[in-house]
Amino acid sequence: MMEILVEFKNVACGYGDKVIFRGLTLSIFKGVFAGLVGPSGTGKSTLLKSLLGAVPVLEGGIWVAGRRVTRRTPPGVGYVPQTETVDWNFPVTVEQVVLMGLYRRMGWLPWPSRGDRLRVRELLAQLGIGRYAERHIKALSGGEQQRVFLARALAADPDLLVLDEPTAGVDLKTQHGILHLLGELNRRGVTILITTHDLNAVARHLPWVICFNRGVVAQGDPEEVFTSQILSRTYDSEMSVIRQGEVTLVDDSPGSGLHFRKTSHVH
Repeated sequence: MMEILVEFKNVACGYGDKVIFRGLTLSIFKGVFAGLVGPSGTGKSTLLKSLLGAVPVLEGGIWVAGRRVTRRTPPGVGYVPQTETVDWNFPVTVEQVVLMGLYRRMGWLPWPSRGDRLRVRELLAQLGIGRYAERHIKALSGGEQQRVFLARALAADPDLLVLDEPTAGVDLKTQHGILHLLGELNRRGVTILITTHDLNAVARHLPWVICFNRGVVAQGDPEEVFTSQILSRTYDSEMSVIRQGEVTLVDDSPGSGLHFRKTSHVH
């Protein structure tokens, strides 16, 4: 039987008087690599932030590894924000950004140890950006910046990695590189939850998908969940899914073109 790592029980979340979703019940099992998909403004980022303790829970409760989430990020959870939310003018190097992921472990010492710096250098090397340790983060490309924040999230060896639009604003090659890297981390035992608008990327790389529109519409293997009926309900818009051989075409909005995917998952 699969072990539940994250559990939402009858949760309502919002900002001030505005409730984004209510009555959310959702279980995320240990070891999954899941994508949260759905239209903008329907609560995907709010769901992630509530899991991190950054958005107040108005009703119900959220648990991670059996601990109830309060107003701080639970132990064992790493977070990678959308790069567009970052102030790139802040004077900080790549190494300093990644060290931020270890601050909780540093205790009363206000500076990193030699071991902390070694851990950071190893992570940067593993992610292919070791040569940028002393460089200002603003000088990096979008894909390189995303890897820096991934390194920061991984610094404390999380059991759960949460990423908000990790492939937004990067080219196709970088997108595939990031998703392959996440797939490798998942195979090493890290549970991963991402939000994304790219149905093609979800279908090709992720074994589990959660269709979300102010609540869970459906979840499961993309092969089963990506149907015209389910996607139309998720996006409140007519959507067509055509399967021919090993290729599936998803027409996700009028005039937007078609998304291609092979039915086999690629990591």
